[in-house]
Amino acid sequence: MGEAGHTDGAGERSAMVVGGGIGGLAAGIALTRSGWRVKVLERAATFGEVGAGLSLWPNGLRALDALGVGDQVRRQALVETQAGIRDMSGRWLSRTDTQELDRRFGPVVMIHRARLFDILRTALPAGTLCADAKVTRVGLDGQHVEVEHGEEVSRADLLVAADGIGSSVRSALWPQAPKPRYAGYTTWRLVVDTQQRLSVGGESWGRGERVGIAPLADDRAYLFCVANAPEGQRNPGNELAEIRRRFGRWHAPIPQLLAAADEEAVLRHDIYTLPPLASFVTGRAVLLGDAAHAMTPNLGQGANQALEDAVTLAALLDAHSDVESALASYDHHRRPRTQLIGRRSDRIGVAAQWQSAPATALRDLMVRLTPGSALLNSLAPILDWQPPGRDDPLADQAG
Repeated sequence: MGEAGHTDGAGERSAMVVGGGIGGLAAGIALTRSGWRVKVLERAATFGEVGAGLSLWPNGLRALDALGVGDQVRRQALVETQAGIRDMSGRWLSRTDTQELDRRFGPVVMIHRARLFDILRTALPAGTLCADAKVTRVGLDGQHVEVEHGEEVSRADLLVAADGIGSSVRSALWPQAPKPRYAGYTTWRLVVDTQQRLSVGGESWGRGERVGIAPLADDRAYLFCVANAPEGQRNPGNELAEIRRRFGRWHAPIPQLLAAADEEAVLRHDIYTLPPLASFVTGRAVLLGDAAHAMTPNLGQGANQALEDAVTLAALLDAHSDVESALASYDHHRRPRTQLIGRRSDRIGVAAQWQSAPATALRDLMVRLTPGSALLNSLAPILDWQPPGRDDPLADQAG
């Protein structure tokens, strides 16, 4: 199989990855393992991640295995053993059969985002990461891409845009792409010291509000609170007081976790989604992760899909004799799958955020009456994903 794209005098292919988050680091690792010379550009002055938890599903763990870091992640993560959906009083509406989920697909684990970030960062060769590298111009020139950052202009065979939902590369090279859309709800995220490990996680749904709890390693818990709210609304310095007001009378251990939290630990973000793009590819530039398919967090698949993107991209570049056909195959595989998952996540978010009493009563009844086996079956197209084999690059990954 021939090598993809332009090579330098030493026969080495080169790639520029814009964005130093989880997707960008994963792309850097995947391409490096495939023999590419890679630079990862991050606009922030330092590489790092915010203090929040992250769920890694079986598909994401398989992608991490393909990157060679799966075992490290498992050692620092906590396997989810009890989860489901409750109402605000604590009554279970649905329990997830985590043993059956594990048997069919593999475990779900929770990890602090910063820990995953550090594992990915240290898996890259020294000199790969470039912090404080704000991209000011990108250009496509036949067989090359050009990226201007600071006073430097870098030239490469491939440009991977992994710079998030507000991607500057997408704005420059996909000028007709739709803009991110507000989902109608906001979220507060925080990590709390619990003194002892929580045994139960999952979500609790109310009327236009919900809370999620996920135990983490080292006797900590990740807590996220969601509420319908006007776009851009903030309570500077009082976000913790706001979520205590909203959720302080919900079932245990929600009030106790909020009581133990610090204001500095609270991160608030409005939830946005990226409407479907017509293509993830233009010339030798490709979108990855949130830059391509930012989705609401209701299926916990955002980071997992970025990991899939990275592994699939590198495998297809290995399998094809030129960059253009590899990127066309990447678009064929990744765009339908990620956009389908994004639509499913949107629909879950709409129902979870229903506010009227009749609608929420009907929703809760439907959740209670849905068999657990039906839920697991519905997840199969997402969780059954396998890294594409190099011998069969056109194997259907669309789910």
